[in-house]
Amino acid sequence: MAQILILVGTETGNSQMVAECLEEDFQKAGHEVEVVDDGSTDAADIAAREIVLVCTSTYGMGEFPMNFQAVYDSLDDTKPDLSALRYGVIALGDQTYQDTFCDAGKNIDKLLRELGGQRIGERLEIDACTQPLPDDEAQKWAAEWVTLL
Repeated sequence: MAQILILVGTETGNSQMVAECLEEDFQKAGHEVEVVDDGSTDAADIAAREIVLVCTSTYGMGEFPMNFQAVYDSLDDTKPDLSALRYGVIALGDQTYQDTFCDAGKNIDKLLRELGGQRIGERLEIDACTQPLPDDEAQKWAAEWVTLL
């Protein structure tokens, strides 16, 4: 079974709710799961992992939530070799903001790829306007994603 680190970027708690649901689902499937939602994970910790799932909302005009900005900055500043990392991204957004919809998830996905990470499956983008229960959508996606590990 896999060891999965779930990194959470949240302002209103929706990404946290999604991460907690997935933590429970993954544990039931026999995986070891750690959820970090306080921004304390840095580039060195991420580089030492094999599997990371980023679950982040987009805040303001396409920015990362405050609790996730330091994680992104650490990766962007130090540019570690992530060629051993496999990862997934769940991006939460609101299509009312078409120009910045799910930008935080798109931007972390792009950075992880640039640093050598290998994305598992497709990025999930959840729209708050059409999918008011993000945990339901994420659980469906994650049930398939975890089989690709």
